[in-house]
Amino acid sequence: MQLHYFPTPEATNTLATDELRARFLLGNLFQPGAITSHYTDLDRMITGAALPTTTSLPLPAAKETGTAYFLERREIGILNLGAEGLVQVGGTAYALGTLDCLYIGQGEKDVLFVNGAAGQAQFYFVSTPAHAKHPTAVVRRADIRTDPIGDPAKANRRRINKLIHPDGVKSCQLVMGFTEFEPGSVWNTMPPHTHSRRSELYLYFDLGADAVFHFLGTPEATRHVIVRDREAVMSPSWSIHCGAGTGAYRFVWAMGGDNQVFSDMDAVPIATLK
Repeated sequence: MQLHYFPTPEATNTLATDELRARFLLGNLFQPGAITSHYTDLDRMITGAALPTTTSLPLPAAKETGTAYFLERREIGILNLGAEGLVQVGGTAYALGTLDCLYIGQGEKDVLFVNGAAGQAQFYFVSTPAHAKHPTAVVRRADIRTDPIGDPAKANRRRINKLIHPDGVKSCQLVMGFTEFEPGSVWNTMPPHTHSRRSELYLYFDLGADAVFHFLGTPEATRHVIVRDREAVMSPSWSIHCGAGTGAYRFVWAMGGDNQVFSDMDAVPIATLK
């Protein structure tokens, strides 16, 4: 498990391109036959991926959590970006198709990632600390009913699919979902916002050969990183987070912090951006 400690806003302004990418961007997450994981000081969130092949992959115990097993004091959300696979929790196996999500609550000791018959399961996960147990639950892609928002004239027509949230699958603090764009729309969350009460992780996927310009930094000193398919960006609570792609794309968003209110945002007027 790799540890990540974040620079201050002032230090971020001094970083060269390679340094900025090293501090905020996570690449090479999806490794066949392996679990990758990254522990951040963003509300102690852990993110990573599991790609089981011929051998199933257990969610490992990690020295960094300071506990006997991974979920002893944590919860986790798992989204399958590939073909059907299984996640076994204790003695129960959960089949996850493409874009199906599994929430596992605090205290589950044995979690196993298993490949499906198609042999192409790709599990992305985000974990946050937890102080209370909530039941394991599945959210099926086919059951999500989300109306589009945004304006085609502003190139931001999209659907925000909430998977783990107060009005759906309950959790201790983790909030998770994914956003998908209609053809011709590329802008996410412009005007941007911050939320000092919560940190956020983004995983961009289904980009193909396209790229996303992900904007970060304080509103008066914005920076950007170029993100490719299945790369993740870590977003501190003081940073804006918005992006524009060279084509339509999807991204997974996950938050942890003081509250779970999706609309808890501090808007940043476009006129104040620098």
